[in-house]
Amino acid sequence: MEAQLAALAEVADPGGRARQASSLIEEHQAAIAELSHLRRGALDEMLSSGMTQTQIAEAIGMTRARVGQLLSSGPRPERAFLGSGTVTVAVAGKYEAGKENPGHVVSAEMLATYERLSGLARSLSLKAEYEVVPPPGMIKLNRTNLIVCGSPRILPFVGQVLESDPNLGFRNDDGGWYLVNHVTGEEYRSPANEGEPCDYAYVGRLPRPDGRGSFLYLAGIHALGTKGAGRYLEDNLDTLYREVKTRRFSVAIACKYDPKTHEILSTEAVTPVFRNEGVG
Repeated sequence: MEAQLAALAEVADPGGRARQASSLIEEHQAAIAELSHLRRGALDEMLSSGMTQTQIAEAIGMTRARVGQLLSSGPRPERAFLGSGTVTVAVAGKYEAGKENPGHVVSAEMLATYERLSGLARSLSLKAEYEVVPPPGMIKLNRTNLIVCGSPRILPFVGQVLESDPNLGFRNDDGGWYLVNHVTGEEYRSPANEGEPCDYAYVGRLPRPDGRGSFLYLAGIHALGTKGAGRYLEDNLDTLYREVKTRRFSVAIACKYDPKTHEILSTEAVTPVFRNEGVG
């Protein structure tokens, strides 16, 4: 840092000096924000392990009052579950029905899922961007802070990545698409197929194809299941973060919805939260 400041002071052009100074300020502010987040997460872990704030203060060389201040301020540590920068929520699109030259459209359920996830990101002091994945569902997965929403039926490339999950996955047969627990062999076929206002969904973190990170994946058997997956993530973010942090995992959930308004009424896990780290 001292070398950077010394070099900056030698820049003769004041405009260039101001631009470089602004760039350095933004760079270091971002680093400070992330370091503060990491410190807050470490403090929360120490607190949840049973340590008192006084013990934490002694362990890290701070006053008890300062530890209390840090624990009561700043973004929640579970924001790391979504990412550390702008979150991209990519939702599956499909062709308009009944048109000679159909465009790409997104269902109301997918749009509602984005709105829920973007609201969750904002509550964690993160920004969110919206992206539609047009047919045939090819999406760039090798990027940070990515959440993908949509079943493997319309996102077949993501479906191939999903095959790396040894615990949960999608299958299809003459009865349609369904979720399967590879551990027990149990199948989860959507009650919506029989007219009941309920669906199943997959929630998990999958590896990027380049092996340099992961992305979150939410997929219902039907679009309302994906909407329910968004509600489940919102309701259980803190619990999921405590259990898996940012490691790979998967869980199957059931959601019930109002048959008239399609609002999600409740969600619950129907499998354990499987930890998939270390899986090739």
